[in-house]
Amino acid sequence: MSNIFGYPAFDEDGVKELTRTKGLYADMLMNITVFHLEEGKTLSFSFPAEEMALLLIQGGIKISWQGKGVTAERDDFIKQGTTCLHVCKNVPVTVTAVKESEILVQSTENDKTFDSILYTPENCGEETFGQNQFEGKAQRTVRTFFDYHTAPYSNMVMGEILVPQGGWSSYPPHHHPQPEVYYYRFQKPQGFGACFIGDEVNKIKDGSFCAIPGGKTHPQVNAPGYPMYYVWMIRHFDGNPWTDRIFDPAHAWLLDEA
Repeated sequence: MSNIFGYPAFDEDGVKELTRTKGLYADMLMNITVFHLEEGKTLSFSFPAEEMALLLIQGGIKISWQGKGVTAERDDFIKQGTTCLHVCKNVPVTVTAVKESEILVQSTENDKTFDSILYTPENCGEETFGQNQFEGKAQRTVRTFFDYHTAPYSNMVMGEILVPQGGWSSYPPHHHPQPEVYYYRFQKPQGFGACFIGDEVNKIKDGSFCAIPGGKTHPQVNAPGYPMYYVWMIRHFDGNPWTDRIFDPAHAWLLDEA
């Protein structure tokens, strides 16, 4: 089994573990779990030493926290924006599925306390890159819920990337010291692509994930006919947060191509 790519399935309770701070993916420094919720199912979260981000990938949920509540729906993760709740340690959060849903929970240690923020399409940064480069082959839309620039109190980064059919992302090839995790979805379960991490190549499938070690380049491509969605998550290092990409010198000339 590769310690870079994983193809986990949901267990009988609808839980799919991606990474843990102990075990095979400990170097990712994050606990990341995906949950499949049948209509009416309720889950509660509260971490005494970890901040947490809860993201709706698909479906409809009611989220409750600190006396507040919101109902969020998302039927199409390619075409529709979403809802992400970011809270500090010791903040209880309850989620109830109003219809069949999939959510992702990312958490990591953080002693800081900060105000909870609910991200929606109205306050989530979204940029499209690559429209005028490489004949459009590397066009992708990047949604950033929070990063070091907008949430310097956090030890994490979370966002989404949408790649049109037959396109490249994380391109030109780049790397950074901090670990990163991608969780992939396709609208059709037979969708596929390829992920290049350093010299290792893995097949991207619906529901798979990659755990990218610091310092390795990680470009990806998806097949024609299958637009690709993935959640991207980075863990800052103490005193060395992720702020930008370091392009592979062998391919840096591509930055001048328009």
